[in-house]
Amino acid sequence: MKLAIASGKGGTGKSMVAANLAFTLAWTGPVTLVDCDVEEPNLHLFFPAIASTREVTMPVPVIDETACQHCGKCGEFCQYGALTVLPNRILLFPELCHSCGGCTLVCPNDAIHEEPKRIGTLSVSNPQPGLKLISGTLDTGSPHAVPVIREAKNQAAHDPCVILDTAPGTSCPVVEALDGCDACILVTESTPLGLHDLQLAMDVAARLGIPAGVVINRSDGKDEETLRFCIDHDLEVMMTIPFSREIAAIQNRGDLLCRARPEWQKDFCSLFFKCRALTGVER
Repeated sequence: MKLAIASGKGGTGKSMVAANLAFTLAWTGPVTLVDCDVEEPNLHLFFPAIASTREVTMPVPVIDETACQHCGKCGEFCQYGALTVLPNRILLFPELCHSCGGCTLVCPNDAIHEEPKRIGTLSVSNPQPGLKLISGTLDTGSPHAVPVIREAKNQAAHDPCVILDTAPGTSCPVVEALDGCDACILVTESTPLGLHDLQLAMDVAARLGIPAGVVINRSDGKDEETLRFCIDHDLEVMMTIPFSREIAAIQNRGDLLCRARPEWQKDFCSLFFKCRALTGVER
């Protein structure tokens, strides 16, 4: 089963839910936790361990100026503006390249080949029995989050139970992380902005055909509008986490709620069973 944890905005507690869920399930069987928030990965802070790290690359075109006749076909083909052909030279903007390989195919003189360019790293660790943590990290200044996320997902492709902590929002990195998942937990908070962004995240999951449920975090007991929204859109509220100074203190010191307060483990186990019921997928 592949389960995504998402939110329409940052700071809702998405990573906290993902980390506690993975920690709890790891005591019952193998679990892979994938940090797909590659611009700001933070799950390793909850699970410090020695990790093996390798580079993530993507192919970018390299121009052989001695063979190039500046016909302009590569520039015409590129829909992203990564290649601009001038009368006596070619300008390459690798940050705009999407590595489609089309420029190498349309060049009539075989003047273009591709070479790997580093865009980030992938780290794998085993911080506790039954738990594997995969963290993708995008290099500073690189705009190519999606290939790093795709590589992190590929690393977990054959694992039986995978929890993916997505980036906040509804942009391309979130869509890439959600693609292929069996179910999705939408983490929100009962504020006007939280409700607005919950609707955006719900729409993305619906367009991808992924069944979703809701976790309300930092609840002050005044969740009426959020509960009404969930009823109107046939979303199950699968868990409510109260606004608590104690819970905040546990997180602020880098600990996990289920590790510091083991009685919470039954709630996160119940959350997983509810997610599994959304799809009928066996673990």
